[in-house]
Amino acid sequence: MPHLKIEYSSQLASSVDIGSVCRAAYTAMKEAGIFPLAGIRVRAYATDYAIVADDMENNNFAALTLSVGSGRDKQTLKAAGEQIFSAVQSALKEPLATSHFALSLEIRIIDPDLNWKDTPIHSRLSKSDE
Repeated sequence: MPHLKIEYSSQLASSVDIGSVCRAAYTAMKEAGIFPLAGIRVRAYATDYAIVADDMENNNFAALTLSVGSGRDKQTLKAAGEQIFSAVQSALKEPLATSHFALSLEIRIIDPDLNWKDTPIHSRLSKSDE
């Protein structure tokens, strides 16, 4: 279960290819080597309305939340987080070059006792690896 949610200010999509940002994050998640391919999800959502910092009209943000299953140590998750964050920074280099953009990433560890799944994708991908 590595699920990455990208929430972003709606006007960001007028200057950035959000699909490319998602692809960069996805590639970094795969290359981190700690997440099962069948569990990777990257989703992006534009906010309908947002006030960012000092409320200037050209302020934008992208807030990433990576939810992962338990069982990985902090250093391993930190290294993966740095890899993902770096990839997204590269994909967002233009807005990051301005003083009107905020980028963040948070990793959340999901409690296995409070997590339910029904994902036939795992079975399909496990069979193709054999």
